[in-house]
Amino acid sequence: MSTLIIGYGNFDREDDGVAWHVLTALAQRLGYDTPDAPEEGLEPEGKPVDFLFRLQLTPEIAETLAEYDRACFVDAHTGAVPEDLHVETLSAQFQVSPFTHHMTPETSLSIAETLYGKRPDAILVSVRGYGFGFSRSLSPETAALAEQAVEVIWKWLKEK
Repeated sequence: MSTLIIGYGNFDREDDGVAWHVLTALAQRLGYDTPDAPEEGLEPEGKPVDFLFRLQLTPEIAETLAEYDRACFVDAHTGAVPEDLHVETLSAQFQVSPFTHHMTPETSLSIAETLYGKRPDAILVSVRGYGFGFSRSLSPETAALAEQAVEVIWKWLKEK
């Protein structure tokens, strides 16, 4: 079963880059070589578990998603959801965004299904961010949550 783990956020804005930290920790656990920073690239390589990191989700991701059986989206949130570590199963659903630069995981899945007739089973793991200054380090609170996110995703990877 092929799996894609997609992280998105701004690595230069402290906790907004939490997905990068989660993805690299998971890749290292799997024995993969990992770059030191997103600008060095973290791209799918055709392995059973592939990784992709982007600043934001774009429509082009749909083509990549259609190639996988399951996907996990990883992002930061600012407290808009009650849980510090929020996990949910996603469905393909087109969602209109008030922001022209923002696309949801559900919309990505909807585009994959519409254009390619296939979409992976997917979950979202959203980690609470506490600091969004100009830094490549995580706040202590988010760093602890990132470790929990790694464990949640690791367990999800082993389920199938």
